[in-house]
Amino acid sequence: MKVDLSTLMTEQSNNRSKEIDQLSTMEIVELMNNEDQTVAISVKKVLPQISLAIELIYSSLSNDGRLIYIGAGTSGRIGILDASECPPTFCTPHEMVQGIIAGGRDAVFTAVEGAEDGREAGAQDLMEKQLTKLDVVVGIAASGRTPYVMGALEYASHLGAKTIALSCNENAEISQYADLAIEVVVGPEILTGSTRLKSATAQKMVLNMLTTATMIKLGKVYGNLMVDLHASNNKLVERARNIVKNITNVSYEEAAEILMNTDHKVKPAIVMLLANVSLEEANELLDLTDGFVHKAIEKAKEGKIICEK
Repeated sequence: MKVDLSTLMTEQSNNRSKEIDQLSTMEIVELMNNEDQTVAISVKKVLPQISLAIELIYSSLSNDGRLIYIGAGTSGRIGILDASECPPTFCTPHEMVQGIIAGGRDAVFTAVEGAEDGREAGAQDLMEKQLTKLDVVVGIAASGRTPYVMGALEYASHLGAKTIALSCNENAEISQYADLAIEVVVGPEILTGSTRLKSATAQKMVLNMLTTATMIKLGKVYGNLMVDLHASNNKLVERARNIVKNITNVSYEEAAEILMNTDHKVKPAIVMLLANVSLEEANELLDLTDGFVHKAIEKAKEGKIICEK
């Protein structure tokens, strides 16, 4: 079946790069850098929609739902990248934020030709994840017309799950199948149709916001520090020690010792030190305040005032 892509902005020719094959190396990278600087401006234009998307995701994750990214090719890989970084950064369960790519695991590393053309496959992949109405599905497609993504969003909507469409064209087809559309129009690529460039950068910027802002709202950050990180390697253990040290002003050795007692969990270590409570009390306070460190410390202080009275 013939598909007309000529009207899509992502398929247009970029006048500024028409002679790119005749440029020097420095001129090529300068041109690419100039084009990349326009991406953040394009993302800024859709911040209201991004903010609404974050509220949808926050509501879902607060009620035992999941965030599921789904896309094909580069778009699918970007979703998987963002999802895979949530467990070490925010200590989330692996099932909380997931990425699905057309063609399955092999497509992460090698292009699986034709995988994006299967509309039914998008629905089937979500079905295999046992999607529920508690979940949020973010369909990602730079062109905004990928059949695989449209099928996934259509299935998710039918099931009652919240749906978000992320594309890089105005009036994208996938937007019709979503509760909320985020259309980041970055303009023609320097290589015509190569959406692994500006479009992919825009998509990554948006996903950065979706997960980071949601996790902040879920209490996984104290100040601007990752206090819910999963200290699964030497680098992260060291980061955990420095976070506790910097927040509580204890020595490095004291931070290391108290983290040994908390199984390298940063949140209870901070509450123990700043509220002067036991590990058991720190965990209780965090449970009572939905994991927010600030609120746990405040509650501990309120309790002491009540006791003193």
